[in-house]
Amino acid sequence: MTEFIDIVLHFDQFLPQFFAEYGLWVYGLVFLIVFCETGLVVTPFLPGDSMLFALGAFAAQQDSLDIRILAAGLFAAAVLGDNMNYAVGRFLGKKLLEKPRTRFFKPEYYQKAHAFYEKWGGKAVVMARFVPIVRTFSPFVAGVAHMSYRKFLAYDLGGGALWIGLFLGIGYALGNVEWVKHHFEIIVPVIIVVSVLPIVWEIGAAKLRARKAARAADTAV
Repeated sequence: MTEFIDIVLHFDQFLPQFFAEYGLWVYGLVFLIVFCETGLVVTPFLPGDSMLFALGAFAAQQDSLDIRILAAGLFAAAVLGDNMNYAVGRFLGKKLLEKPRTRFFKPEYYQKAHAFYEKWGGKAVVMARFVPIVRTFSPFVAGVAHMSYRKFLAYDLGGGALWIGLFLGIGYALGNVEWVKHHFEIIVPVIIVVSVLPIVWEIGAAKLRARKAARAADTAV
């Protein structure tokens, strides 16, 4: 069991060996990993960004691993996982609403969450794709908040395509670069940090706008 967990958490290191031993079964394994990471709130520790980059790089080096099949399968896994997560959140949310006020659930919390996701939900669903752990919980929270399913699905499809395309594509483009091959453990964290920068910028800009609005309101009074 310990060995299995080590393989899952450091998939990029075991990928060449696994492919040599099991061949095309690698498609099924990576589909399952992405599905579980996005679909089960109890498995946020599974690899996401690093695995996508490693798969793209490995596909560039091995003709037997088709990048098109990988992209289609991983996109499907990410979207299906998110939709299951959303459905579970929506189901649990209904159950919570039927119960009286408790220490951990208050009706006003639900109302605030619902209002937030109706206003910012689309952007939040897309941005969460690029933040480890957050992307596991985002669909669940959207379901609990009863975010419009059409809106959730539309942004989830776009976010899923962007996430898979970016990390898989960068890995594929850089897979045969010698420096990347020898410094893989450095490249992955850098890519993750760069992908999160737009989110940090958006959060900072939102806080700045809120402060300006507050100052304007104080001046008006």
